[in-house]
Amino acid sequence: MLWFSDRKGLATGLAVAGFGAAKAIASPIMQGLLGDNKNGEIYKMFWILAVVYFIMMFIGHLLLKKPEGWHEPAKKEKGKGTFDVIKSKPILNYVGIWLMFYLNITCGLALISQEKSIVKCIGLAGAVGIISTVSAVFNAGGRLGFSAWADKMKDRNTIYKLIFILSIAFTAIVIVTQGIVNAKGNTLLVIFVLALIFVVNAGYGGGFSNVPTLLSDHYGMGNISAIHGLTLSAWAIAGLTGNQMATWIVNHFGQDKLQEIEYHGEMIKVNPVGYQTVLYVTIVLYIVSLLISMFFVKSTAKKEAESK
Repeated sequence: MLWFSDRKGLATGLAVAGFGAAKAIASPIMQGLLGDNKNGEIYKMFWILAVVYFIMMFIGHLLLKKPEGWHEPAKKEKGKGTFDVIKSKPILNYVGIWLMFYLNITCGLALISQEKSIVKCIGLAGAVGIISTVSAVFNAGGRLGFSAWADKMKDRNTIYKLIFILSIAFTAIVIVTQGIVNAKGNTLLVIFVLALIFVVNAGYGGGFSNVPTLLSDHYGMGNISAIHGLTLSAWAIAGLTGNQMATWIVNHFGQDKLQEIEYHGEMIKVNPVGYQTVLYVTIVLYIVSLLISMFFVKSTAKKEAESK
């Protein structure tokens, strides 16, 4: 954002897209390194990855530096604490940003954690790997696309409203059609379910990549690292709730209606009712997120208009 102040979203989108792209690139590589793991040599994979990551990150560290002249605005804001900057606006503004970030990540993880099982459930067990890669591309594309798109908006919060509206719409379609339960053998419902998976992945990525730029629009660049670091606690907590929430639902709903499918020559059980039930929770959380985005997060467009 310091280097590309006019296209902050594109800049952060390119950087953060690495998270999504890593899934598409690293997953098959790690599978290849693991092999059949008959000899218990899983530790070799970690040694190889450690060396590769160390080299890449150390080179990045050597190349990375702040642009010339940045020290001037930094001095003007020196001495201001993180919470002082946050309190410069109504506290509900920051709480709103934190909550909608947390809820979006929670919903994303809830569906993504069940993604492979859902794909098997709708009759595409043989294409799990391909669909997982495509969803990773949508994840990375959402990080880049939504961020770059937000650069063209007067208020960057608008991109969150779009993410939540899209997520609500596609979730509602699969809920109304009972898509996960009825998709097997029905091409249209399969498309609906896959569309939901891809949209949620894109929204998950886009919601993540827009946080630093949204915070910079509201609180300035002087304390962005500390404020962004504090806000990332929402991501950490979502990591403790999203997957677990979905797993609890799947383990407690639809257990009397489990189905058996063949996967790699073995019969495995899937729970279409359980996966479908997860959507009832996520759509409520998406609606809450949309309301927070609309009523609690202050628009920056008015501020910019007043300053001109």
